[in-house]
Amino acid sequence: MDDVGTDGADAESRLDRAFVALGDQVRRQIVARLSRGPATVNELAEPFDITKQAISKHIQVLEHAGLVTRTRDAQRRPVHLDPQALESLTAWIDGYRLIHEQQFRRLDGLLDTMKEKEK
Repeated sequence: MDDVGTDGADAESRLDRAFVALGDQVRRQIVARLSRGPATVNELAEPFDITKQAISKHIQVLEHAGLVTRTRDAQRRPVHLDPQALESLTAWIDGYRLIHEQQFRRLDGLLDTMKEKEK
């Protein structure tokens, strides 16, 4: 999800898909559950009052966004959270947070200087 590489538009598209996927409360709850470990569709569907098919569609959106993967374990098909994808989102957000923190620090410094001049 970082812009390193030859296709920045693809990175932007992945970022868009991830934020759209996380824009839904059910999908955020699925991600929160998967942060504790892999789970099957049945396990993910338990706390919701929606069909397993609806949960599967939510998982497909998360897969398309690159936030989760599925594996095969005998008859089970557990869903796994991709921590690297979340780290990429966090890094993108942190970049903007750091810019604003620097601006606030400069403003604090300016205000401190003005207070000193008033004394």
